[in-house]
Amino acid sequence: MYQLLPQFNAPQDSNLPISEISSDPATTIPSECVREAVFAGGSFWGLEAGFGRVDGVIKTATGYCGGTLKKPSYREVCEGKTGHTEAVKVIYDKRKVSFRSLCDIFWEIHDCTNKDYLKFGLSTHLRSAIFYSMEEERKQAQESRIGRQMKLNRRIVTKALPIEYDFCMAENQHQKYYLQNNNRLCESLNLRSTEQFVESTIACKLNGILAMEARSRIEKLTAFLRTNETMAEETKLVCKEIIEGSKGK
Repeated sequence: MYQLLPQFNAPQDSNLPISEISSDPATTIPSECVREAVFAGGSFWGLEAGFGRVDGVIKTATGYCGGTLKKPSYREVCEGKTGHTEAVKVIYDKRKVSFRSLCDIFWEIHDCTNKDYLKFGLSTHLRSAIFYSMEEERKQAQESRIGRQMKLNRRIVTKALPIEYDFCMAENQHQKYYLQNNNRLCESLNLRSTEQFVESTIACKLNGILAMEARSRIEKLTAFLRTNETMAEETKLVCKEIIEGSKGK
C-alpha cells in the first residue's frame, strides 16, 4: 500500500512538483456552490469509491460519525465502544448534483436492507445512515427513502440522523483505499500527505474507478483520460497500463 506522510502534514520537500493539485477542478468552483454530506453504509472503503465516481462530487473522505470521542481509532470504533459508525464525507458541487440525488445514489451503492446494520454490540460501527445538517436535508432523505422503499420487497433499515458531533477523519490507510493499492499511480500524482490525498478531486475519481469491475473500469478510465488532458504524463501512462491490464479479465 502507498505510504503517506503523517496525517495532515505537508510534503517535506517544498520543491516537489504537485502539478495535479494546481489543475484540480475543485479549485475553480465558487465556494457558495460547494456543499457537504455524510453517509454511512457498511465498510467506508466501498462507499467512498461509489460516491467518488459521481459527476459533481469533488472530494471524499473516510471517517467516523455519530460518537462522542474526539479522535477515535479504527480499532476503538470496531470494538463498538465509542458510538461511532464508519462514514464518508462527500463534498459536492450543488450545480451538478443535489443532496436528494446523492441520497438516491446512496441506495444503489450499498445494501440498505441488510439487517446486520440493526445489531448492537461489536458490529455497531457498521450502519446504514444519512446524516443531515438541516431540516430540508432530512425531508429530502425521507422522500428519497420512501421512493426507494416502493421499489423493494424488503424493509430499508437506513436511518436519517442529525449530525450532532464532528466528523472524525479516519487514519491514512483508509483514505482512497483502492487508489492507495496502486503505488505507481499514487506516485505519479505526487500526493504525499493525507490532506493532499483527501483534497484531490482527481484522486477521488481514480479511487472510484479502480474499485469497479474490469469492463466498467476500462470504459470509465478511458472516458476519464479524454476529459482530463492536463494530468501529468506519467499519470496518463499508468492509467493506460491499467486499461490494458484490465482487458480480458
